[in-house]
Amino acid sequence: MKIAVLSRNPKIFSTQRLIEEIEKAGHEALVVDHSLCDLIIEQEGPSIIYKGQRLEGVDAIIPRIGASVTFYGTAVVRQFELMGVFSAVTSQAIVRSRDKLRSLQILSKNGLGMPKTAFTNFSKGGEKQLIEQVSGAPVIIKLLEGTQGLGVVLAETKKAAQSVVEAFHGLKARIIVQEYIKEAKGADIRAFVVNGKVVGAMKRQGAEGEFRSNLHRGGVATVIKLSRAEKQAALNAAKALGLDVAGVDMLQSARGPLILEVNSSPGLEGIEGATGVNVAAEIIKFVVDSVVKKSLKREKQ
Repeated sequence: MKIAVLSRNPKIFSTQRLIEEIEKAGHEALVVDHSLCDLIIEQEGPSIIYKGQRLEGVDAIIPRIGASVTFYGTAVVRQFELMGVFSAVTSQAIVRSRDKLRSLQILSKNGLGMPKTAFTNFSKGGEKQLIEQVSGAPVIIKLLEGTQGLGVVLAETKKAAQSVVEAFHGLKARIIVQEYIKEAKGADIRAFVVNGKVVGAMKRQGAEGEFRSNLHRGGVATVIKLSRAEKQAALNAAKALGLDVAGVDMLQSARGPLILEVNSSPGLEGIEGATGVNVAAEIIKFVVDSVVKKSLKREKQ
């Protein structure tokens, strides 16, 4: 079986781990830089040209699409799908999860716990009303396009919050305003979901004086045993967004687990280091089993 990892950098930890586990399982591994793929769309059907050659014989892909190239990356994933290639994460699910506002709307519709969130079209003087909609300061203000903790601001007073919201709107930046969950104490949980199972979970604690818990911002990860409610929340969130491989970020609060975000390309270094679980092998097993099941189904038809 030939399995391609869609990644712009073959040297990063997550890509290397996936390649290792593909080869360890006895399959052929290939790293494809999706930004260098040319998509050919014609009457004979869709095809992909990669580095001057038609890309053929790929049985499955594992997308590792960065936020900065979501549009083109998902177009490449969709092209593979149209060619009959299995994808560990579907193009539609990637698009759905990358749109923070849309994903929160979907989670809300499915009754999942989350910090109260407000989004509005900017109108002069509307900052105060927006902040009051989420129970007032302190509040978290997030850029919809932000990743890895970038574009996230904690405004501790109403005046500071109004100033930040006004500044972002002045730059025509799209933002959401969320209630601040004080009892989380600068920590969150990431649950790693593969094929409807939580295969590992870690608690990320922000650095001293830092409310963001992202490991890229200096946070520290430790293994954690999830409560039944936390495990179910992670599974429900991944299912709601149609993700078979996902990193579900949530806060521990007085009213239960609150979903922050569902990541369609979660990194492996933090979760494997904190838990000791071979998450890459779990992903490869899911991909291989899915391709085999798809093949058997095709033979019966």
